[in-house]
Amino acid sequence: MKICFLGTCSGTEPYQNRKHSAFCLECEGYIYWFDAGEGCSYTGHIAGVDLLAVKNIVISHTHMDHVGGLGNLLWNIRKLRYVKKEKPYYGDIEVYIPNMETWNGIMKILRNTEGEFCTDYSVIGHRIMDGILFDDGILKVTAYHNTHLQKQDLTSWLSFSFLIEYEGKRLVYSGDVGNYHDLDEVIGGGCNCLIIETGHFCIDDVYDYCKDKQIEKIYFFHNGREILNNLPAAQKRVYDLFGEKAIICEDGMIVQTS
Repeated sequence: MKICFLGTCSGTEPYQNRKHSAFCLECEGYIYWFDAGEGCSYTGHIAGVDLLAVKNIVISHTHMDHVGGLGNLLWNIRKLRYVKKEKPYYGDIEVYIPNMETWNGIMKILRNTEGEFCTDYSVIGHRIMDGILFDDGILKVTAYHNTHLQKQDLTSWLSFSFLIEYEGKRLVYSGDVGNYHDLDEVIGGGCNCLIIETGHFCIDDVYDYCKDKQIEKIYFFHNGREILNNLPAAQKRVYDLFGEKAIICEDGMIVQTS
């Protein structure tokens, strides 16, 4: 499995060489997309990610720095379909999103573009709730609500973290959280890889939370001003605390997991 980091910046003003949050997993010829910040499909395509292989798209919450590039991602997949004269490898694309009002708005925008976004495959939106989102025999993704956003009503949460399981490996994606202890249940007894947001916290907060947990590798993601304003100092601090166990992600970085 490869992890492709497409946007590693939090919801700040524009930073050079940084776009908002997005990454994808490449597994057995399919692409599984997580969050869709601005320009994610551009970065992915230029980096060699095959957008026609996108099978599932998962949105942690509908703040603009996580969903601002979703419409363009879907539009580019359709554009490539007609340029290459091929269907997406899987066919239908499943989109998992916590707020269906946002989803309906994005689809309304797409239907008002050229060709009314007509496709010969389906793009299907699903509201995220706690529990298994999908288990397709390749990847199993389970959603856990967090406190970054308040509930929309008594039954629906608006922000989620995810446990991603592949060939016995456990990858946790925090999304944005209200408190790192939102991740306690997701991480459980440990994980092979943690992609953790740092935009609302500092480097030392990550260390204090992770130091006693069984986590093999930590990727700093959704990075905020503490890191972006002085990257060399931040990299040194991360190394001093974690050694080679943790790394600050940059746009376009590709990781091959063992």
